[in-house]
Amino acid sequence: MRDTVLITGISGNLGRTLARSLHRTEKVAGLDRRPFAGKPKDLELHQLDIRKKKVEDVFRRGEIKALLHMAIMHDPRLSQSEHHSFNVLGTKAVLEYAAKYGVEKVVVLSSTNVYGPRPDNDNFLTEDAPLLGSQNFPDIRDLIEVDMYAQQYIWKHPEVETVILRPVHIVGPHVRNAPSNYLRLKRPWVLAGFDPMVQLIHEEDVARAMQLSLRPGARGVYNVVGPGEVPLSTILRELGRQPIPVPHLLARPLLDRLWTYRITGFPPPELDHLQFLCTVDGSKAEKDLGYRPSSTLRETIRSVLGETPARANLSVVT
Repeated sequence: MRDTVLITGISGNLGRTLARSLHRTEKVAGLDRRPFAGKPKDLELHQLDIRKKKVEDVFRRGEIKALLHMAIMHDPRLSQSEHHSFNVLGTKAVLEYAAKYGVEKVVVLSSTNVYGPRPDNDNFLTEDAPLLGSQNFPDIRDLIEVDMYAQQYIWKHPEVETVILRPVHIVGPHVRNAPSNYLRLKRPWVLAGFDPMVQLIHEEDVARAMQLSLRPGARGVYNVVGPGEVPLSTILRELGRQPIPVPHLLARPLLDRLWTYRITGFPPPELDHLQFLCTVDGSKAEKDLGYRPSSTLRETIRSVLGETPARANLSVVT
């Protein structure tokens, strides 16, 4: 009997959030090479690298009804070959197993970073906008390749309900990614003369969007947005940050040097997000999936401080 939802990358911060939420209503299993600290007792964890042949045994049992694939490596200090091997080849392997063993639903977590922040971007990009994120940020190339392979999978396997989710910048008390780490800085850099509009989404809203994607009939590509968009300066003011304006012509060479000497953990190509627009239209997910963010804008912003929605300070953003 097919009754199991398999989550790849379950031991990551977002994976654990999704697992604990989904576990309330579904039988959940996980696939990750890392241990899952504090996992529910009845959640089965297959501690395997997604590239290993033994992963096929997990699918061969014929118990998986849905695959939620979020095992994507994001470490700009690792080699391109290691990224490609894990992200692209690993994704192709698990999706091929899903098709081979009759998994009826596949959900792939991508990102709006595939569009890329650019000076010529429209105000709100739709799902058919070109994926140009790797032009200035080569580390996004693997994510784009994963996204495009998942799009091909939709057409190659029409019998499978395949969903690709592209959330905006994910933040939350348990998230450790470039946007969250930047917003936790007491004196973050900003580029003098630039104040781009920014979209954030709470980690719990991403988990809820993935759950909604499991609904029968849901298929296709969806941008997933948070509760609105605000200038970067507003977000920093809400968090009580004291930004340091840096001329954009000096910022990149200076950050390149700091990155080379491991003085900073902020990759230089991320500066584009402090300069250019990359906002998206999330109306398709609302229409087709019934998704709307549950966290308010203030709650979402302040979640990087470790505040949960129930106790967030709502006093600053208007």
